[in-house]
Amino acid sequence: MLLEINHLNFSYSKEKPLFQDLNLTLEAGKIIALAGESGCGKSTLLSLIYGLLDWESGAIIFDGEKLMGPKGNLVPGEARMKFVAQNFDLMPYATVAENVGKFISNINLKKKKETVAELLEVVGLEDFAHVLPKYLSGGQQQRVAIARALSVLPKLLILDEPFSNLDFPRKIELREKLFRYVKQHNISLLISTHELQDIIPWLDRIIVLQKGKLVQDGSPEEIYTKPYNTYVAKLFGEVNIFSETERSDFNLPKFSYYPGEIRIAESGLEAEVLESRFAGSHYWNKIKSRNKELVIYTDHQTEGTIGISFS
Repeated sequence: MLLEINHLNFSYSKEKPLFQDLNLTLEAGKIIALAGESGCGKSTLLSLIYGLLDWESGAIIFDGEKLMGPKGNLVPGEARMKFVAQNFDLMPYATVAENVGKFISNINLKKKKETVAELLEVVGLEDFAHVLPKYLSGGQQQRVAIARALSVLPKLLILDEPFSNLDFPRKIELREKLFRYVKQHNISLLISTHELQDIIPWLDRIIVLQKGKLVQDGSPEEIYTKPYNTYVAKLFGEVNIFSETERSDFNLPKFSYYPGEIRIAESGLEAEVLESRFAGSHYWNKIKSRNKELVIYTDHQTEGTIGISFS
């Protein structure tokens, strides 16, 4: 086991404890998402793992060794880990290439240059190698920091909301190249996010936090298809939630249905189409059935009265 968190307790104040008896294990070589809404404890947990905060009791064990936290480290952070948070800490008077190569040995300069070029390609910044950080956007600076963290091939790479500063095209490009790179080099990746739907295809596991509590832990497919509660279901995007009474009324086996799980069916339940809007790869439809408004996706515009079924 690469990382173990045993009976961890942490609070910013006595009145508001955050983690109480938290237990968690992380396997090596996996891409794991730490998910939850803002304020659930994601960033704090990452900081605790990396050794930037002291915990009150419990233990964090990394690669078989007990971590000491800030009290036991002269230099903040833990060896064999790299953490890219919202503060990128780039060298302002060094170029992008020099920042990426900061931790790479100068013994073999040819090899160092090749590694830096490879990492800049991974993060899509090949054309910015000789640019200073001050001329980069926040998203570009974030990518420089990620490339620099990858340069030492850490056993564990920790990323806090790594795609939050990126526009959509860059997000798509970076996530695929990044996940392929860490898999290729057997780097374990722990990534916090509130946008699970963007990275599901590359995840081995999802851990969901809610107000400092671990509420669900499992494979992406398991958590997507069988969310523990409405909080978890909503992390994957738009979803239709049914109360116990509504479930009985519709005769449904579960409490949540994503828009794609409700389909038009000739012999289904009657529904009135309230709105039908083009949304790119599909049409977004607001419908009403048995006095409940629902959202469904279709491949064509709809209107009037339709039949629906649940899958």
